[in-house]
Amino acid sequence: MSEYQYYEFLALDRPLTAAEQAEVRRLSTRARITATSFTNEYHWGDFRGSPDELMRRYYDAHLYFANWGTHRVMFRLPRTLLDPELAEQYCVGPQVSVSATRDNVILDMSSEDEPGCWEEDLAGSMSAIVGSRSELAAGDLRPLYLAWLSAYGTWERDEDAFDEEDEDVVEPPVPVGLGSLTASQRALADFLRVDADLLDVAAETSPALPEVRQDPRALVAHIAGIPASEKNRLLRLLAADQATRARTELLRGFRGQRGDKSNSRLRRTVAELLDTAWEHRQQREQKAAARRAAEQAVQERRRAEARSKRLDELARDPDAAWAEAERLINTKAPAQYDAAVTLLEDLHELARRPGGQTQEDFGRRCAALRQAHSRKPSLISRLDRAGLSTMSYRANR
Repeated sequence: MSEYQYYEFLALDRPLTAAEQAEVRRLSTRARITATSFTNEYHWGDFRGSPDELMRRYYDAHLYFANWGTHRVMFRLPRTLLDPELAEQYCVGPQVSVSATRDNVILDMSSEDEPGCWEEDLAGSMSAIVGSRSELAAGDLRPLYLAWLSAYGTWERDEDAFDEEDEDVVEPPVPVGLGSLTASQRALADFLRVDADLLDVAAETSPALPEVRQDPRALVAHIAGIPASEKNRLLRLLAADQATRARTELLRGFRGQRGDKSNSRLRRTVAELLDTAWEHRQQREQKAAARRAAEQAVQERRRAEARSKRLDELARDPDAAWAEAERLINTKAPAQYDAAVTLLEDLHELARRPGGQTQEDFGRRCAALRQAHSRKPSLISRLDRAGLSTMSYRANR
């Protein structure tokens, strides 16, 4: 398999200046670069730049994947919107990490799998995933928990991913709404390979999202009560072409921090989550197998009923059926040969019924038919495969 790597960066809070675009261009002559994006694919060689440095200096979101199984997502958020100490609760070794600068927090999430377990259409994943950054900025911690769950879920694919003592690691605060992910969070979970059964088990202790109603009059009152210094800061963000950040901070202040109602709940260990997910998977697969068996039984019964009805119709005039088989064979078309063999199989089954045509009659007529068309090897081979040969008939007498 040839090498393939995909890099994508987005500038969301502030577009790059012409000078900054020129600086980034020096890292790649083939990349597609605009004021808000950087995209490049590599079928050989490597990217000369550092994703970590690009995120620190220019971009707010990064997505990377390679055909040897690596998936990586990075988000940069202002420290005013994501507390680094809060984010660190969800860190797991190299899979989920947080770094902080004076102004920003950078969340780094990755997933590894065996080579070959990748999809070529992942290039469109950024547009589906990037909404998770806005949700994080609004105080929604579900993307962080999904990253934590993805990291320890690796243990199900790689038994050497962690040490035994990691089984006793206690999960971080479970955010509300884990059982009703947004579309972007679902895309993030898929990209990070979060196991569906593990997610279902994790969501069992997650309270439902509270209903949020937008009150325009309350928003007007909130804006009126914002101190002048804070209003000036938000206006400076607007002037610096950071309208998205200004809006996010304004609305977050209006709605308040989302309370984590699950903090008082008993938290589970990694081992408990993984073991319960395994049991959940076994039960789900058993139910699915039973459902498939029931559906197959229904289909087989319907096929048996349909064939019984077809045989009843043939029994009214078997000579006409033999004549139809001859007609189909005389067309010399392979598809018609198949139809003729099917009809003969039905006549053979009909001969096993008590009364009417006997098996001896069937054997005699079948032998005569084979003799009449012995120079049609394609037909004869079909008859043999269906067990409609003189030798097989005599063996069954």
